[in-house]
Amino acid sequence: MSKKIALLSLVIILLLINWSIYQKEQHLKWGEKVYLELAPVDPRSLMQGDYMTLRFSLARKIRDALPKESTRFRAKIMSSDGYIIVKLNKKHIGTFKALYTEQTLGDNELLMHYRVRNGKIKLASNAFFFQEGDAKIYEKAKYGEFRVKNAELLLSNLYDAELKKLSKPSIK
Repeated sequence: MSKKIALLSLVIILLLINWSIYQKEQHLKWGEKVYLELAPVDPRSLMQGDYMTLRFSLARKIRDALPKESTRFRAKIMSSDGYIIVKLNKKHIGTFKALYTEQTLGDNELLMHYRVRNGKIKLASNAFFFQEGDAKIYEKAKYGEFRVKNAELLLSNLYDAELKKLSKPSIK
């Protein structure tokens, strides 16, 4: 009996994992494309092994718009979750418009989810993983490309200042 329960549990777990993968693939395929500008970071501290730590200039705008709790020495942003409105230009580059307070979205506006944890603004991901030895390729990163669906963001790739995808040249 316990073997049947273990096998059934394994099948359920595998189904759930595969369903989650399928949902992420659909999100990447059908989500609306938006480019978010990366915040300037010292490239020497940017690379750590086989991933790049990401910061977004949009986070500064969110930080400025959020209410702060005053402490004796400085203002502190409380941990929270919320939504922002991002305005898209013709190239799909997103810029902060406002905190979302149930107002109607206009043309070329998109709703995005953010989180505040330990005083830091978090969008989808704060890291981009790549193959070891490819750090030079991604040092030129100026934008992160996201796919947005139901206000949730998934990072799909990094792009340079001319919105050219950064990737290893294919060998033919």
